[in-house]
Amino acid sequence: MQPLADAPATHRSAYEGSCASSHGDGRGIREVLDRIGDKWSLLVIATLERGRLRFSELQQHIPGVSQRMLTLTLRHLERDGLVTRTVHAEVPPRVEYELTDLGGTLIGPASAFAEWAIAAFPRIEAARAAYDERV
Repeated sequence: MQPLADAPATHRSAYEGSCASSHGDGRGIREVLDRIGDKWSLLVIATLERGRLRFSELQQHIPGVSQRMLTLTLRHLERDGLVTRTVHAEVPPRVEYELTDLGGTLIGPASAFAEWAIAAFPRIEAARAAYDERV
């Protein structure tokens, strides 16, 4: 296999290309991974794939998430255009969350990653155990 330093620019992956672009810092990739790679975002997105849900319904479907963390996660996802928040003028007010079209495009890649993680996890655990025995 040819070292990356000697590889022609035309054979770069999209990731390598973003790091070597005129911006050269991979900022977009880091920011998106920071958002979806946190503890709760992908779980919220996967849960909202079922359709529009109220806050309390979301919280029931995501074991272990606190009210504060769910609130912060939803705010971040809304800011990034992945989730919409709709407040209905009722007493008491009803607030619902749903995926945007952009948020929906994340389902395929997230599902592929989840399937990979499930399949790879036994090997990862074995590698960790082997490493821990050596150190």
